[in-house]
Amino acid sequence: MSIESLVRHLSVGADPRCQGKIEHRLIDILVIAVCAVIACADSWDDITLYGRSKLAWLRPFLDLPNGIPSHDPFRRVFTLIDPDAFERGFAAWVGSLVDGFEREVIAIDGKTLRRSFDRRREGPDGVDAPDGLSVPEWGC
Repeated sequence: MSIESLVRHLSVGADPRCQGKIEHRLIDILVIAVCAVIACADSWDDITLYGRSKLAWLRPFLDLPNGIPSHDPFRRVFTLIDPDAFERGFAAWVGSLVDGFEREVIAIDGKTLRRSFDRRREGPDGVDAPDGLSVPEWGC
């Protein structure tokens, strides 16, 4: 994951917050939130915890003049920003990550088929992909 590229792609919108009350840069909040959600954060507190635990890793890419924001600035920023502008920046960043691939990447999900086994061995495995490709895989 190229954090420098993420910073570039998310640095396109104006800061919607009141200029006299800003303690944390908009780009710092956006980048920390995206990285935290990719790492499975699912609340504003989780995002703050992620930022604090990854502070040394984030410092080379972000200014963080007042450290890691608490949960409130994350919540406020995401209620104020233009969701379409954020989506465009995020989608452009994701698109830039796949530019280097020569072929299509297909997500694969493997599962053991239910009630398809006998007592001597486990059942067959199925491999599914989102495009409808389904391949049964019988283990040896």
